[in-house]
Amino acid sequence: MNKKKLTAGVDEVGRGSWIGPVFSAVVILKKSINKNLLRDSKKIPAKERKQLANYIKKNSIYSVGKASIKEIDKLNILQATLLSMKRAINNLKHKPNIILIDGTHAPKNLSYQYKTIIRGDEKISAISAASIIAKVARDRYIARLAKNYRSYGWNTNFGYGTKKHLKAINKFGVTIHHRKSFKPVHNILLGKKK
Repeated sequence: MNKKKLTAGVDEVGRGSWIGPVFSAVVILKKSINKNLLRDSKKIPAKERKQLANYIKKNSIYSVGKASIKEIDKLNILQATLLSMKRAINNLKHKPNIILIDGTHAPKNLSYQYKTIIRGDEKISAISAASIIAKVARDRYIARLAKNYRSYGWNTNFGYGTKKHLKAINKFGVTIHHRKSFKPVHNILLGKKK
């Protein structure tokens, strides 16, 4: 790696989901990568996203961090997201000169120069790459969970608030993988206690 000026991109995935951990990734791109292939992970079909994630891993220094359901319910989703970002950054083997973070918030007490960028996953290649790595990592995690919870449709909705998901919670109940502090889940729990 060129030590002169290392820029890292950071993004998170799963903030709005009703289940599972929130994932973040940090990526330092090598010169060998084709930046034209990189864009916001949400705009890339799943199969292509998996292939791109493998390509990025081969042509970058990267790290993934996550925050658990317990941490989400205890801290709130924003603070848990920032915690997952900090874990990803702290696990990075190479120390970047600057970290570019998608959105408007950054983890506290970072020992790096950083900048937050609104819609950074659409503007900055390293952030786009981080969004792809994080999304593939989280999707893989949720796909494993989905095998034991087929009625909830997690294999297609990845825990987000679809009609099928809400209907399944009402019918089959809240699972250990649901975020209890999230309003729709919380309301159902309250309703069942009445």
